[in-house]
Amino acid sequence: MAGTIAVVSALGMTAVLGGCGVTGGSADVTLKLVAADYGDSAANSSKKYWDKLVEEYEADHPGVKIDVSVYSWNDVDRKVREMVAAGDPPDMAQIGAYADYAAQNQLYKADDLLSIPVQADFVGQLASAGQVKGVQYGMPFASSTRVLFYNKTLFAKAGITPPKSWDDLAEDAQALKDEGVKYPYALPLGPEEAQAETLQWMLSGGGGYADTVGSYGIDSPENIDTFSWLKNELVAKDLTGPVAPGELNRAAAFAAFAKGEVGMLNGHPSLMKIAAKYGVEYGMVPTPGKEGPSKSTLGVADWMTAFRKNGHSDQVGDFLDFVYSEKNVLAFSREYDLLPVTSSASRTMTASRKDRHLKPFLEELVASELYPVGKTSWADVSAEVKKQIGKAVAPTGSPSGVLGHLQAVATRAESAE
Repeated sequence: MAGTIAVVSALGMTAVLGGCGVTGGSADVTLKLVAADYGDSAANSSKKYWDKLVEEYEADHPGVKIDVSVYSWNDVDRKVREMVAAGDPPDMAQIGAYADYAAQNQLYKADDLLSIPVQADFVGQLASAGQVKGVQYGMPFASSTRVLFYNKTLFAKAGITPPKSWDDLAEDAQALKDEGVKYPYALPLGPEEAQAETLQWMLSGGGGYADTVGSYGIDSPENIDTFSWLKNELVAKDLTGPVAPGELNRAAAFAAFAKGEVGMLNGHPSLMKIAAKYGVEYGMVPTPGKEGPSKSTLGVADWMTAFRKNGHSDQVGDFLDFVYSEKNVLAFSREYDLLPVTSSASRTMTASRKDRHLKPFLEELVASELYPVGKTSWADVSAEVKKQIGKAVAPTGSPSGVLGHLQAVATRAESAE
């Protein structure tokens, strides 16, 4: 499986399948839904999830047909952009971002579609992250958090315990290096998903991409201190492995963990399956922070959107109420080891023994912080972070210089919104 991890959604999930459709007979109203694939093979394609859900819904709603097309994460956002550009948007799209469409007044507000109980059931910070200027357009569909994974075998050999603070992490990394571990701490700041590792470290140092009033604060003193520490205490001491952090992608870091070559790294739930498949004995702890466990960790989400052009708001809303029923949210979350986006399903999974492997991630969700996805500028800022952030910890790099450059890019992009 590790070899297939090439294309990722906002959640970092694998996706390798091409487009496929769900078709049926005639109906009074046909709703088109474009959805992303969270599977890594035909056997667990999201098409199967949607086939079953749609069959059940249509049986109780003979006047409505749901036409679902499922695409890999490599294709789905592009497919929707092409449909919108051609003037033929789907009624619903389950994709990685929503703010651009909301800014162009192409989306229904969640208020226009969902019943009050369903909208109120969204996990609070996920619902807030779906807002543009205080109005919710993005409906969270899948979520995840990150924790620190560590290799129990390597830790036992080095005689160390899981870290709680940055100093602990540096000491553990040195002990692992002394034992010949290839990547004591894997720091993937390569272009694949650098924005995730970056935010997780920013949060652990009391910073983040945005300040308390929602403006970009990339070059805050806290963030500069964080990346200065990374550069001086980990990278400069050769504790991050043979590949420069700016060239190490998340997929490669996960693959190295599966080979037993990594002592510690930040990971999401899918890493559990990868590690188990290759027989890696792993443990999970909250992200270490500057003085102790981080008060906040990275949360990520993918989004359901509904386009206004074709109308049918009543039918779209009724179908989405069904999609977000506890039964269906639980079924999806359990199939793909993702966190539920509703409070009711979260409570059920927290109390269930069958979901205990997800408990560390569920516990982190309450204190998680998401990317500033409600900003239409975020796509440009994220792209620049992926290109530049690795330079902040390079031997000749300047954390303050790189973060200052990113702040200037963010300021310009935000002023253009």
